Amino acid sequence: MSGGDLSNRIVAALSSGGPSTTNVKKLRKQILLQMQTDSDDKEAKKRFKKTVQKLEADGVLTLNKDGEITLISQQQANNKKKNTSNEKKDKKKKDKKKENKDISNGKRKKSTIDEDVDQEEENDEINSSGNEKRQKIDNGMKSSSQEEEVANEERDNDDAEEYDENATLRKDSNEKNVPCPGNPSGYTRLFLGNLPFAVDEASLRTFLSPAEMTHVKWITDKETGKFYGSAFIEVATSKCGAIAVKQKNGEKLMGRPIRINFAPARESDVWPPKSKEVTGNGGQAGGSGVKAMGVKPDNCVKLFIGNLSFDIDDDTIIKFFASVDSEVKAVRWLHHRDTGDFKGCGYVEFWNTEACEKGATLNGKSLMGRPIRIDWTD
Repeated sequence: MSGGDLSNRIVAALSSGGPSTTNVKKLRKQILLQMQTDSDDKEAKKRFKKTVQKLEADGVLTLNKDGEITLISQQQANNKKKNTSNEKKDKKKKDKKKENKDISNGKRKKSTIDEDVDQEEENDEINSSGNEKRQKIDNGMKSSSQEEEVANEERDNDDAEEYDENATLRKDSNEKNVPCPGNPSGYTRLFLGNLPFAVDEASLRTFLSPAEMTHVKWITDKETGKFYGSAFIEVATSKCGAIAVKQKNGEKLMGRPIRINFAPARESDVWPPKSKEVTGNGGQAGGSGVKAMGVKPDNCVKLFIGNLSFDIDDDTIIKFFASVDSEVKAVRWLHHRDTGDFKGCGYVEFWNTEACEKGATLNGKSLMGRPIRIDWTD
C-alpha cells in the first residue's frame, strides 16, 4: 500500500462523523483491519507510524504524549477562512469611513482612476442622446435575461430535491464521487464493523436506508471461511456515503452498535467487485459461503477444503467425496503451530485428476451442517 493511500485512510477515519480525537493504537488496529492486515504485523505498524509522523509534520493532525491523535486541518482551515473574512470586513469599513470623511470635507483628491471615470462619464453623456431607443431594447433584453436566470434557478432547486417517495438517493453517475457535506473526499466505499453473525444482504440494506448499498463484500478468514463480523460495501453516491457515516454509525442492528467508516480502495483493489455480493451464502454472511474457485493447475489431484466442523474425521470426509464417486487417496488436516488446535481446514489428495474434478463439484455443499469451501491446489 502506498503512503498516500494510508494517509487517506487515516484522515477518512478521523473525519467520518465520529469524534475527531481518538487513541492512536485503537486507530491503528482499525486501519489495519480495513487493510485485512494482521494487527501484530511489525512492518504494517512501522508504515502506520511513519505516515502519522508525516501527517503531523504537515500540520494535518497532532499526537500528544498520552497517545491521543487529533485531526486539526479542517479546524485550522475554518479559522483561517474566518480570520481572512474578518480582515476584509474591517478593511472595507475603514475605507468606507475614510471616503465619507473626505467627501464631507470636500477635500477628496482625484486619482488617476477618478480621472478615467470622469472621462467615461463624459463619453456616456455624449453618446446617451442618440441611444435612448437602444437602451430601451437593452432593458427589455435584460429583463428577459433576468427571467431566464430565475427560471434556471428554480429548475436547479427542483433538481436538488430529486428524491423518490422512499427517499432513495439519485444514482446519476456524474454525481457518484462528487464531494458533499459530510463526505468532502466523495468516497463511496465504506467499512462496516461489529456486524451480527446473522446479518444478511437484505437486513443490511434495510438498516442503511435511505443510503443505497450497491455491493457488499463480507470479510472472512482466508483458510476457514469464518465470518469476521465486518464487511466492505459500495454505495450509490457520495451523498449515500455521508448519510451512512453520519446517521448510521453507532446505530444498532440486531442489538449490536455498528461501526461505519469511509474506506477508500487501494490502488491494487478491484472495486467495486464484479458481483453485487461476495463470499456470502445466498446473501447470508454468517457462513463461509460459496466462493468461486481459482484457476485449476494442470493435472491437479489435490483440493483445499475449508469451513469444516471441528468434529470432522477421516472417515467422514472420505464418505463425503465418495458420494460423487471420488476416491480419496490421503487426507491432511491443518493445526495451529502453538496450540495444536485444529484450524477447521485441510487438504485432500485423490488418485487421479478425474476424481479430483468430481470432488470439486461439492464446493458449497453442506457437510455436518456447514457449507464446505473447496478450491484447487497443487
